[in-house]
Amino acid sequence: MNLEDVFIKKVVHADHYVRIFIETNPTIQTCPHCGAQTKRIHDYRYQEFKDLPFQMKYTFLVLKKRRYVCTCGKRFTEKYPFLPTYQRRTLRLSYKIIDLLRNLVSIKSVAETMNVSVSTVTRLLDTVNYTTPSLPECLSIDEFKGNTDTGKYQCILTDAKKHRILDILPDRTQSHLSSYFRNIKRAERHRVKFFICDMWMPYVDLARAYLPNATIIIDKYHFIRYVTWAIENVRKRLQKTMPTGLRKYYKRSRKLILTRYKKLREENKKACDLMLLYNDDLRKAHYLKEWFYAICQNEKYSYQRTSFWDWVKTAEKSGIPEFEECAKTYRNWSEGILNAFKYKYTNGPTEGYNNKIKVLKRISFGVRNFKRFRTRIIHCSI
Repeated sequence: MNLEDVFIKKVVHADHYVRIFIETNPTIQTCPHCGAQTKRIHDYRYQEFKDLPFQMKYTFLVLKKRRYVCTCGKRFTEKYPFLPTYQRRTLRLSYKIIDLLRNLVSIKSVAETMNVSVSTVTRLLDTVNYTTPSLPECLSIDEFKGNTDTGKYQCILTDAKKHRILDILPDRTQSHLSSYFRNIKRAERHRVKFFICDMWMPYVDLARAYLPNATIIIDKYHFIRYVTWAIENVRKRLQKTMPTGLRKYYKRSRKLILTRYKKLREENKKACDLMLLYNDDLRKAHYLKEWFYAICQNEKYSYQRTSFWDWVKTAEKSGIPEFEECAKTYRNWSEGILNAFKYKYTNGPTEGYNNKIKVLKRISFGVRNFKRFRTRIIHCSI
């Protein structure tokens, strides 16, 4: 049984459960009222409580508990290290439930596995508490759709170097974010050297106000997709002028245009070349897309910086409205984009946690209580 000073008197096996009758040897007890020691037994009582499943069956322990009586007249029950006071489950069962909550499973699933109620698992989850760690050198921020009682969107803060969650914030409004960072000591905020975010101006304003020593980096994924959107919009615009059969072909074969040309097989390269011959705008858009992807994949910052500005100027003069708009966006966010090329930090770890949060939310059919949701997210990530 792996329980201290416990011996088994009888075991009863059923189809779905095991009932084990256990006892302990009498020992000298200290009276909780007067502090005197006594060995005098008043009576016995049986108590049934739950333990860890055994042989894929629910396990019930039936303990023959002693009640002692002191010379002062106080009657009290013997204490057991494996059974908390006023509980109907062993301590190790509670620890196991909390440990199972680290997995991406629903609370109901944990309750059914451990033979306890959903409310019991919820109460145990509420006993877990995670404080906010100090800000790291490289801070990353992003939002996710949590749909909790605090709002539709929540914020996640991560350490981009150590790939760990720092905190989950109840909403992404600028007022709440300002209040959160205002309560952090100034010396701690000034230690942040890099701040990674997407192309949302409130995040940048927040960093400039509360993290003055941080270099602002725009996440690579968020600015690269503007080129993808641009060439997709060019294709969609041209499809409207095509005959029905050709329009369907271009729609089905859009991946030939989106995929890096050098990664295509020979037969696909020929098909892509034929698609690009249809229109000058599409051919020029494909060239700009390939050029920008090559800039992003280059390892030399000096080349990336020079080529980035050459690309922006070329796109602005391309005569393609979609890429002119993309170049305008890049010019406005050029500082953060160039910092992404220079320092190579991304929001990749944060996006990974966001995906994990989506899985957790889906298997739980949503979690409305923000405090419980925050605890579960951090608990699953450590």
